Amino acid sequence: MRTIYLAGGCFWGVQGYFDRLNGAVESQVGYANSKIESPSYEEVCSGATGAVEALEFVFDEEKLGLDEVLVRFFSIIDPYALNYQGNDVGTQYRSGIYATDSVMLGEIQGFVESYQQGKSKRIVTEVGMLQNFYPAESYHQKYLAKNPQGYCHIDLNAALRPLL
Repeated sequence: MRTIYLAGGCFWGVQGYFDRLNGAVESQVGYANSKIESPSYEEVCSGATGAVEALEFVFDEEKLGLDEVLVRFFSIIDPYALNYQGNDVGTQYRSGIYATDSVMLGEIQGFVESYQQGKSKRIVTEVGMLQNFYPAESYHQKYLAKNPQGYCHIDLNAALRPLL
């Protein structure tokens, strides 16, 4: 099992998408890399915490490799969008990929460098080590599973289709 932290705009859709993948083991949404301990949603939305809405995603690497996780992540976000995804605007909606060890960080950096090749736009998705992660309030957890008509800028059914 491996754990990665993914920030791609509103965390409801990121969780809804990744929970549908074969190889998904566990997930929870929360706030990553906050300047303050245990921030609330309101504090994160203020921009004062520096935190980003993120998904803690545990996956079975025998069924779902890290490269596929990253390809799928880049398929649901705009890696060139600075501080927004879809209709969600603010630093808390920036895109990011955060590792918990240097080996995974190197793999992520290699993937992003390879993805950047031949593209004129510069990828602005943050890549770095996870500093901290605080689970979001319970009403945010599995939000789209509990509220299927809830807002989401991500096509959740794309998780059920094979990669091209």
